[in-house]
Amino acid sequence: KLGLSGKNYGRVVYEGLKGGLDFLKDDENINSQPFMRWRERFLFGMEGVNRASAATGEIKGHYFNVTAGTMEDVYERAGFGKELGSVIIMIDLVMGYTAIQSIAKWSRQNSMILHLHRAGNSTYARQKTHGMNFRVICKWMRMAGVDHIHAGTVVGKLEGDPLMVKGFYTTLLATQSEINLPQGL
Repeated sequence: KLGLSGKNYGRVVYEGLKGGLDFLKDDENINSQPFMRWRERFLFGMEGVNRASAATGEIKGHYFNVTAGTMEDVYERAGFGKELGSVIIMIDLVMGYTAIQSIAKWSRQNSMILHLHRAGNSTYARQKTHGMNFRVICKWMRMAGVDHIHAGTVVGKLEGDPLMVKGFYTTLLATQSEINLPQGL
């Protein structure tokens, strides 16, 4: 996931989408490194999306991570993604709540889907003696305007207890939440 050039990254996007996936996403660690600058990643990534769509006759897409050090840079990246024809952008939770609301507002105004990766969540959600449950963050992010949240699975890097993960998805789908202590709410 890290270390590829923009061109090779675009090839991976193409192969994954042509191989049967509908959407792929940038890794949360991919922003703009010297070996693969964000603009190059977006250009080659969208080329991969377009080639895979043409080859399969299916709608394909890729979540481009627009997370950056300033909101000006975030908006520039998001705008460039839109210009290239992307319908979805991705941000990391570590951007902060004001920044998340700002890009959510931009996304609404520009008819873009906003995906949130929960990068940084474990610093306050996985503490044994303090912190907060990710279900609370899920609700906050939905209220902030995020469309789609990387909530984890019962296996893999974002592994969690099956009841807890089910609780995340229940929270994201519900318009109202009842108290449910076993599932963390």
